[in-house]
Amino acid sequence: MRSGGSIHAVLPRKSKFSRKSAGISTEEQIVAANVDTIFLVNSLNEDLNLRRLERYLLLSWDSGANPVIVLTKSDLCSSVQEKLAEVESVAMGIPIVSISVLEEEGIDSLKPYLLPGKTVALLGSSGVGKSTLTNYLLGQEKQKVQGIKVSDNKGKHTTTHRELIILPEGAVLIDTPGMRELQLWESESALRERFSDIETAAEFCKFRNCTHEEEPGCAVIRKIEKGTLSQERFNSYKKLLRELAYLDRKQDKRAQSEERKRWKKISASVKTKRK
Repeated sequence: MRSGGSIHAVLPRKSKFSRKSAGISTEEQIVAANVDTIFLVNSLNEDLNLRRLERYLLLSWDSGANPVIVLTKSDLCSSVQEKLAEVESVAMGIPIVSISVLEEEGIDSLKPYLLPGKTVALLGSSGVGKSTLTNYLLGQEKQKVQGIKVSDNKGKHTTTHRELIILPEGAVLIDTPGMRELQLWESESALRERFSDIETAAEFCKFRNCTHEEEPGCAVIRKIEKGTLSQERFNSYKKLLRELAYLDRKQDKRAQSEERKRWKKISASVKTKRK
């Protein structure tokens, strides 16, 4: 006989990592929810991309969970300290942990986040080592892994679905598929926070409506010229702002369309009742 069960309540989400769904539709896709910590997994080999990391940081900061940057495959990197400095330039105080599963280095630094009853989600692009890390923490090869491609020194895509895994210590791990596309979703407040260096500098521009392009007295341009702000980071900031503006316009049009459909249904219902 099967034992029955009943749902007494649905608890509200305490956190959620969302992105805009892939493709042209303007819908939210929740990647992971009710997690305490998000491990943003990036590889220290040739696949390290600061601009992509900035996107993950934005969405993580907006999720309600605590992000931790996990840099894998340190054994394949000949300039770890240099790479760490690059990541620190965009991390803005978020913890950074460098590890090598192969050489079992740095993994102890992850243990404070893997406490009994805590939930940790692994997020990152394909082939950065999420499944390898999961297998190591679990103590067995549960997730299939593949080797590095010789052609470009990048890892191969392995995980194809999300899976919730209970670790021996009692923590819960969520391994997710690698995301080739990571579009923003309602992250304007996080954008202002993560690029506070640019936002603060903009307050000292000569003109209040400064676009930070060619205006005289632009404090942002002055930071770039002094070398205290990289042109690449500023370009990323502008690109993310444009992306959020586009998303807002799309969502507004969608809301208007749904409102028109709703009133058409109401109108049709009224006409039917009158007949």
